[in-house]
Amino acid sequence: MKKNSLTKNNALKTVPLDRLIDQHVGKKGSARRNQFENELRLDLLGESIRSVRKAKNMTQSELGDLIGVQKAQISKLENSIKSARLETIMNVFDALGVRVNFTVDM
Repeated sequence: MKKNSLTKNNALKTVPLDRLIDQHVGKKGSARRNQFENELRLDLLGESIRSVRKAKNMTQSELGDLIGVQKAQISKLENSIKSARLETIMNVFDALGVRVNFTVDM
């Protein structure tokens, strides 16, 4: 049986994540890169809602009842927050009893 080993010709190469994103998405400041980074941030916000809700042993229906929306709206917030109103997002975090900080860079 042949043992796997790395040689000089097939050694793994470490590449910084920023360089990969630059190559495959676009350079910082480009429209495509800005869209990518904004969507990534929104995905993280949705994941935060989900993780806090689960940590509080709350269902999507229960959270929806607290803020006056249907379960489907909570699901959309957790999975694709692109079209949510800021007021709804703030109501969700308020109902979950967590504080949210936003930073605006100019």
